Amino acid sequence: MKTIVSTREMLINAQKNKYAVPAFNIHNLETLQVVADTAKEMHSPVIIAVTPSTIDYARDEYVVAMASSAAKNTDTPIAIHLDHFENILKIKQAIDVGFKSCMIDASKEAFEENIAKVQEVAAYAHRYDATVEAELGKLVGIEDDLVVDEKDSMYTNPDDAVTFAQRTGIDSLAVAIGTAHGLYKGKPKLDFTRLQEIRSKVSIPLVLHGASDVPDELVQQAISLGICKVNIATDLKIPFSNAIKEYFIQNPSANDPRKYLTPAKEAMKKIVQHKIRVCGSADRY
Repeated sequence: MKTIVSTREMLINAQKNKYAVPAFNIHNLETLQVVADTAKEMHSPVIIAVTPSTIDYARDEYVVAMASSAAKNTDTPIAIHLDHFENILKIKQAIDVGFKSCMIDASKEAFEENIAKVQEVAAYAHRYDATVEAELGKLVGIEDDLVVDEKDSMYTNPDDAVTFAQRTGIDSLAVAIGTAHGLYKGKPKLDFTRLQEIRSKVSIPLVLHGASDVPDELVQQAISLGICKVNIATDLKIPFSNAIKEYFIQNPSANDPRKYLTPAKEAMKKIVQHKIRVCGSADRY
């Protein structure tokens, strides 16, 4: 591919061939390298996702530059994606510097206000051949600075999903079927009947958020029923940080980032490899 691409073709291909493209949240050069290099080794399309606080930390132009370098060194598709952005101005700014995929999260708004905000983003993004994801329904838990309590969680209504997709012109829809952000208190219970109904009524690609800590068999069942993008964040941060902690326990006087970040990258790589296999995206390109 040799350049950053939008998620349009990769998600359509996944939908057609019944697999999912993993979307991995990254935070810095090292975590981006792990995702891009592992995807290249496994011939998997991949979405590199960043939350608003990651952009505040790393800056959007730096992420674009790093991802562009990775894309030049692989023939597998690499997309960079704005995950759970609520600020429309920040989305537009990121698109201007090279992002080709974005999620406008207005799911906490009333239905009509959600539609209005998504319409504005879609009109702008499509001018630049960028794709737009939006969410209908709410996921429990914490994603970046976005917090949704259990009492405020709300599943996606299939009929509303039809109206929402048609009126907004979005390219993909994130559905709330029982997943949550972060780690689960017990085994999650996913509403696969609801997912099947949404899939039967909505033609655009469907997205599963909150897939970290969800048993592999449940993720794969969701993929078999129409999910073609799976978001992973927490499952990457824990092994990465644990490896750094362990390194300093073993080497308390260490001070070279290249030394203590290497085992962190290796620990994260194992998870990325596993998630690519779960999604069925290996050897697709």
